[in-house]
Amino acid sequence: MTTPEETPGTPASEPGLPATEEAAALPAAPAAITRIFSGMQPSGELHIGNWLGALANWVALQDRHPCIFSIVDLHAITQDYEPAEMPARIRDMALGWLAAGIDPERSVVFVQSAVPEHAELAWIFNTLVPLGLLERMTQFKDKAKNQPENVNSGLLTYPLLQAADIAIYKADGVPVGEDQVQHLEMARDAVRKFNNRYGEVFPEPQPILSPARKVLGLDGERKMSKSLNNQIGLNDSPELVWAKLAPAKTDVRRKKRTDPGVPEDCNIFAWHGFFSSPGERAWAAEGCRTAGIGCRDCKQVLAKNIDAALAPMRERRAALERHPGRVDEILAAGAATLRPIARATMEEVRERMGLDARVRYAGQPPAPPLRGID
Repeated sequence: MTTPEETPGTPASEPGLPATEEAAALPAAPAAITRIFSGMQPSGELHIGNWLGALANWVALQDRHPCIFSIVDLHAITQDYEPAEMPARIRDMALGWLAAGIDPERSVVFVQSAVPEHAELAWIFNTLVPLGLLERMTQFKDKAKNQPENVNSGLLTYPLLQAADIAIYKADGVPVGEDQVQHLEMARDAVRKFNNRYGEVFPEPQPILSPARKVLGLDGERKMSKSLNNQIGLNDSPELVWAKLAPAKTDVRRKKRTDPGVPEDCNIFAWHGFFSSPGERAWAAEGCRTAGIGCRDCKQVLAKNIDAALAPMRERRAALERHPGRVDEILAAGAATLRPIARATMEEVRERMGLDARVRYAGQPPAPPLRGID
């Protein structure tokens, strides 16, 4: 097999981080950002689409800003699910995050439903946002189409729970992919309506876009998803990575080994942009255009680079699995850190709205000042 060579003077990119010229480094949040919030549904196995689209960004951001990361189980129940499976799904997602590099010493990690003020604030936002705005949301239309037998009202008001997730901690930075920008605009609208009606309480959150805006799956056509069976999991072994990558779709022009192709039309080449060095990308592009290499050659180099990114994650996960109580401790500590902050926000909200906070928190000690993750 022809092997790629490094471009002289050009270092290899860090494995697993976007390596295209326009995304050579993860974006820094605006300097004014004081607190970041983001979350994911506990929907199953984490894959490289989750890593490139969100987790790599989170890992980088926790070095620069106070971060809160939530496993959003209340969002997950808007779809059909097995209650007996939910605890394992939550724990598996927490394991995946920690293995990917989320550090509980620098970030707060918790389960959404462990802080009930999320749902309380979401209801208040429900009273402020017109129905027509919610009905125009693209994701509501898509989800209603995908689960016609269960078009529940939670699907419609989903963006307002997202708004509450952010606002309850007065987060002003939100890492998002391009498919979530509309929801973040809805969150901005919700807090703006509250501030205009009841007085300034919430900052308007700013988007922090991930460089890997959309990662297609192994089929090269649809967004990577476990439900579509077109994913490479973050815990996949080298053998499994290759077994999945070997038959993956490439440029349709390359029907035979001697047929030249157009690398820009090949999803495998796009993945090289995330995992391979500049020299390897140049080798793959030239080899594709001239038929100097076969698609198998190209995939073998990519498989090696993907495994280089996944190996440390597999090792960290294995270490965590040897101490199963550690994940539970981290999630419990995260919720304990955030409950006083959420309560302080709701006390302020209730006061502005003329609702008696003493009724909601009767018999409980006063909320402490905002602290703990600053």
